[in-house]
Amino acid sequence: MAFSVNTNAGAFLALQNLNNTNSQLSTIQTQINTGLRVASAADDAATFAIAQTLRSEVAGLNAVSSSLDRAQSTIDVALAAGEAVSDLLIELRQNAVAASDSGLDTASRNALNNDFTQLRDQITSIVQNAEFNGTNVVNTGGDAIVAITNDSGTNTITVGAQDLSLGGGNVTITATQDINTQTEAAAAVTAIDASIANVNTSLSALGSGSNRLELQQTFVTQLSDSIEVGIGNLVDADLAQASADLQSLQVRQQLGLQALSIANQAPSAVL
Repeated sequence: MAFSVNTNAGAFLALQNLNNTNSQLSTIQTQINTGLRVASAADDAATFAIAQTLRSEVAGLNAVSSSLDRAQSTIDVALAAGEAVSDLLIELRQNAVAASDSGLDTASRNALNNDFTQLRDQITSIVQNAEFNGTNVVNTGGDAIVAITNDSGTNTITVGAQDLSLGGGNVTITATQDINTQTEAAAAVTAIDASIANVNTSLSALGSGSNRLELQQTFVTQLSDSIEVGIGNLVDADLAQASADLQSLQVRQQLGLQALSIANQAPSAVL
């Protein structure tokens, strides 16, 4: 082999191999640091594009989950108010039935009527304060509950409002209803019976809506988890393999440095 001090082919070859090893080592170190096999478009453009699309879907599902949570909280408040109104109606009926007794004296009837009006007014207080995040489902002119169900926001679940205010669509007793007389008490019993039936129907509708929201929330959570796993399958690094490769490349790097050092000493053989 000819000796030359101007051109050292062995050193060039050793340097090329060392640079290749260093490049692979940098890639493996990035995988270990980030936990990702595809961290940018430079690593794998097609896979990165697919992963980014899937990540956007997950972000959309996170918004869906938030919407469903708000809807569920709103309907929970409405259900609590509806159940409270139902309980009050039962107490009102008890007072009205007692007041329909023709043998009551004036003091007893007045006491029953006072209790009746307090319970009646409590319905108004509950209905007007049954609000969550600015939405009241059970008041007069109440708002329907609307929650988005897909990542594009094009599908929704709607739970209709239920008017549980006095004299409204479901509670037929009025804000001035009393039981001062036997006749008024009998009329109140009839109105309360109708109100109890209507409120039960409203509670059934709200309960069904709540169940549907819960089912959708469960599905959205499972869907989001499945997409996250799919993204991981596409871009996550095999850290066990990466760790083994790192040790191998570190040894190759050391050997490459030694080979380059030996190659660089070759021109001195001329002397």
